[in-house]
Amino acid sequence: MISVVIPIYNEQENLPELLRRTAAALTTAAAGDDWEIVLVDDGSQDASASIIREAHARDGRIKLIALSRNFGHQPAITAGVHHAKGDAVVLIDGDLQDPPELIPKLVERWREGVQVVIAKRTARAERGARGMGFRLFYPLLRRMTDLPAAPDAGIFGLMDRAVVDCFNKLPERNRFIPGLRLWLGFKQSAVEYERHDRAKGQPKQTLRRLIHYAMDAMFSFSFKPLRAATYLGFVCAALGFGTAIFFIARRLFFNDPAVTGFTTLLTMVVFIGGIQLITIGILGEYIGRIYEEIKQRPLYVVAERLGV
Repeated sequence: MISVVIPIYNEQENLPELLRRTAAALTTAAAGDDWEIVLVDDGSQDASASIIREAHARDGRIKLIALSRNFGHQPAITAGVHHAKGDAVVLIDGDLQDPPELIPKLVERWREGVQVVIAKRTARAERGARGMGFRLFYPLLRRMTDLPAAPDAGIFGLMDRAVVDCFNKLPERNRFIPGLRLWLGFKQSAVEYERHDRAKGQPKQTLRRLIHYAMDAMFSFSFKPLRAATYLGFVCAALGFGTAIFFIARRLFFNDPAVTGFTTLLTMVVFIGGIQLITIGILGEYIGRIYEEIKQRPLYVVAERLGV
């Protein structure tokens, strides 16, 4: 069986076309094997859940997991992976920016023995500040994290059942699924494609959520921000020590009282205070994530299941 997991949040405009194209791609990719489409409704406020129920009534291979509220993109995907039964599980977003027609290529690579097939973007349709942020994120991620590699790839890709079983044992709440997929290892390969613009509607991921997602990626896979804060502290201490030696030397050897003005004093206080606040903020990000983890609340709550 081949499973496709799709998180859905207010995608009523795209759902009919998404289901049609995904089913056609799976019919080609499965080559006679069974398949299923597991749609996770992440607390949608529109008619998305009703459209999925109608599709399930027509074809039992289209399945619904309705969460009790909006838990977020990564928990919704995790819920779908937990319920998927396929020997291969494909993850894809519901906005049709990632073409379902690529699924046969992912499955073909899997049949050749690759256990993790990543859909790597060679071009993106986003423009402006949003597009610039996406383009800067992955180079920064490669430098800032301890992951073995960080290609320009979102969730779109395929995992073998052995990888899925390991994925389902990962307990953390602050999730960056592309990073977890890389961290698991196994035999990996990439299929390149161009990412399209949204078919219909507006992006559902707000700027605040995207920033939170990027911070999860940075802080979940690296201690480098803490190390950077330590190095910054050493640099500030060295600058302060050097400044003190400079003024002491002027006083002793040149008989210069070296009285500094209010502006110099204020600049130094603001600079050191800013460094301290940045360092405390970095520590707070790690402590906040520890706080979330130790509560051990479930990652999501399911309100309704159809076909699973």
